[in-house]
Amino acid sequence: MAHENGLTNIIFEQEEGNQLPVNVKDIEFSDDLPIIQDAKLWLSLYFSGCNPDFMPVLSLDGTDFRMDVWNVVKEIPYGKTMTYGEIAQLLSKKRGKKASAQAVGGAVGNNPIPIMVPCHRVLGSGKTITGYTGGIDKKKFLLELEKIEFTE
Repeated sequence: MAHENGLTNIIFEQEEGNQLPVNVKDIEFSDDLPIIQDAKLWLSLYFSGCNPDFMPVLSLDGTDFRMDVWNVVKEIPYGKTMTYGEIAQLLSKKRGKKASAQAVGGAVGNNPIPIMVPCHRVLGSGKTITGYTGGIDKKKFLLELEKIEFTE
C-alpha cells in the first residue's frame, strides 16, 4: 500500500504452499502511483537474487522508539544480520536510556514494510532464527535468498 508520500505497507500473502513471501508474479496494481511501480521493480529484482541499487520512498509511521528501531534495521546491509541485543545496545547509546532486546523485538514485529525494512535480517543471539510477521518459513526463505547463515 502507498500514498503520494511513499510506500506504507507490504502485506504477506498467506496462501498455503506459497513459497515466496510476496507472490510477485501475480501482483496486480490498480494504482498508477510511481511509488508502486518502483516497489514492484524493487521486489522483482530482490526476488531474482539481486540486491537492488535503489530503494523506493518509504513512509513509515510509528512511535519514536519504533521509528528508531526501523531506521537501524533499514541500515542492515544485504546479506548481513544484527541481533535484537545488538540493536538494543545501539539504541541505548543513541537514546541515552536502556532499550531491551524484547522491546526491539516488539518494534521489529510491527514493521509495516517487511523485506524493504529488512526485519528478516534481525536474528536472536547465536544467529538463531526467531519469529517473523510472514512466518518462520518466509524468514528462512529470505535469509537463504541472501545466503545468510542462521541456526534453527
